[in-house]
Amino acid sequence: MYTFVRELHLCFLIVFLCCSWRARGDLCSFVQSQKRRLNVLKSVLNLHVCVEEPWCSFVHTDAEVSTRRKTFAEVQTERLEQAERTILIKCPPKINEKKLLQYLSSHGKINSHFFFENRGIHALIEFSEKNSIASLQDVIGIPSATEHHVVPFKSRLFIFTLKNPVGQAAAETPIHLSPQSHIPVKDLIQKLCGAESISSQMYTLLNEYQLTEENIKLRFLACSLVRDFARAYFPDSVVKPFGSSVNTFGKLGCDVDMFLDFHKTGKHTTKMKKGPFEMEYQMKRLPSERLATQKILSVIGDCLDNFGPGCVSVQKILNARCPLVKFSHQPTGFQCDLSVSNSIAIKSSELLYIYGCLDSRVRALVFSIRCWARIHGLTNSVPGAWITNFSLTMMIMFFLQKRSPPIIPTLDQLRELADKEDQHIIGGYDCSFVSDFSKINPTKNTETLDVLLCDFFEYFGNFDFRKNSINLRKGKEVNKPESSPLYIWNPFEQDLNISKNVNQPQLEKFVALARESAWILQKEDKTLRMVNKEPWGLAALLIPFGKSNPNKIKNRMKGIGSETIKSLLDSLKKLDS
Repeated sequence: MYTFVRELHLCFLIVFLCCSWRARGDLCSFVQSQKRRLNVLKSVLNLHVCVEEPWCSFVHTDAEVSTRRKTFAEVQTERLEQAERTILIKCPPKINEKKLLQYLSSHGKINSHFFFENRGIHALIEFSEKNSIASLQDVIGIPSATEHHVVPFKSRLFIFTLKNPVGQAAAETPIHLSPQSHIPVKDLIQKLCGAESISSQMYTLLNEYQLTEENIKLRFLACSLVRDFARAYFPDSVVKPFGSSVNTFGKLGCDVDMFLDFHKTGKHTTKMKKGPFEMEYQMKRLPSERLATQKILSVIGDCLDNFGPGCVSVQKILNARCPLVKFSHQPTGFQCDLSVSNSIAIKSSELLYIYGCLDSRVRALVFSIRCWARIHGLTNSVPGAWITNFSLTMMIMFFLQKRSPPIIPTLDQLRELADKEDQHIIGGYDCSFVSDFSKINPTKNTETLDVLLCDFFEYFGNFDFRKNSINLRKGKEVNKPESSPLYIWNPFEQDLNISKNVNQPQLEKFVALARESAWILQKEDKTLRMVNKEPWGLAALLIPFGKSNPNKIKNRMKGIGSETIKSLLDSLKKLDS
């Protein structure tokens, strides 16, 4: 009995720490070491405690634990530098991992490596020193030009072949291939049905869909390889990823948004004033920034198309509101969009990064709702009149700001915490907010994901979209400034509606599906579903409602009406008595 009480006491202590230190980086490893003790609490109180902090899946060594406490800018700088020390090798079907690493190690220490499948087996190798790549390049041969003439550009993409495939195959052992795509929805639903609770289901979905450490490295490498081309014209430029690749909400298989950053060059705009004279660079002058952007992207697009190994299907979309170059990067398997100096987009990425790191429930909720929206046709990879992933994510953030107590702070609250280094005015817009996590107080909200998921659908299923708009800066509904069906204020460019593309039918579809999903979560019997081997909880929401039973929605609407009438009659009886 004493042992049980002691175990239970420790479990309550862990729960208290989870509530108080949810955003603290050192909590994850501590909680993971207490899995067995937490199971005691779960079995006694039937309480779900998330042992595996989702963001902890990015942490693989003790040295990387501090990564979670670094600012967005520090993490990006670290990963970009890491990518500069990385190469990508296409390997033969049968490869001896040990011998390959021994050969490469002769040129320098290898920090990390992994293999993955993409039109054949590839190996990503990260060296400890950048000069190891130069040493390797000095001994690598140029492809023979017997059939095709080659473009003499020495990239960091290599092809590794075996001189004696038959002889070396005997020593070959199977290599582990890092997955670069998420499991099919059918397999996901089956996996979710075996979970203990809806909260467990949501964390399971997150772990299956989120970007892995290997996939993130591959994304930064793709940007670094594009930078190698840009350097020929703009030596100080940097190619950085933004959006889903860096904001903690990226899904395996999502595109890579990248931009050409001239921030380093811009630091030298001040003329040299020492001495009796002034000097500045002589540069080409153009009538507008937009024209300069179009010309830069046109040249880089031509370079990628004509000289870039593995860069195919290059499209220059220069007349768009934000000019860009689209291309497919075959070695990494990514679809890429390249733009120029997208400063506000990177601030939006940083804001979401902060929200995603503050509380583990944020990312789990976003991944679940975005998966639900995609399956039901509410979002689409093709531009159109439907809700975008970005708009949907902003709606979820707004919902979390509205909880009592709030789970995440408003943008205005983050701005109040900003210091001098956090001050950023971009194009006349105030994009300032705190970057240091230690200045943000953790939430006191302890609601479970089960509650949050159901309440999200109920909240927006009854939201007055005709009158109100969504404002993350204030964290409250405000009157719509114009008549768009859905109005979500751009967090930074406050005169823009990020959901202006959404039409009335798509909004009505979202509301109807939100109400239906809330109904399912409120009314279903988990035990009965499991006995009948039917999907339950989140799994039930990931099956198109019309396909599972066309009459189900009609019957449920009738049920809702009957329950409403019954409750009214009960109220009248109480008044009479």
